Amino acid sequence: MKEKKVSQRMCTGCMEMKPKRELIRVVNNKENNISVDLTGKKPGRGAYICKNLECFEKAFKNKRLEKNLETKISDEIYLKLKEEIIIEW
Repeated sequence: MKEKKVSQRMCTGCMEMKPKRELIRVVNNKENNISVDLTGKKPGRGAYICKNLECFEKAFKNKRLEKNLETKISDEIYLKLKEEIIIEW
């Protein structure tokens, strides 16, 4: 039986390729609304980050999520993302 291919995505914090299921997705949809997508299925441009506080800090410091999503991200979204990481961790 053939093994199923595991989707890989790059973390915006540590810049390492990891399985998609191990990462949290942040989405920018057509209306320019930014949201944290825990299901990984919302439509729009996505950026991924590890469930690790160090990766979050690196991505926040270097504004990598804003660069990947090509828009400004509010502090409210960063706080929600940080809460999700702390809960998962």
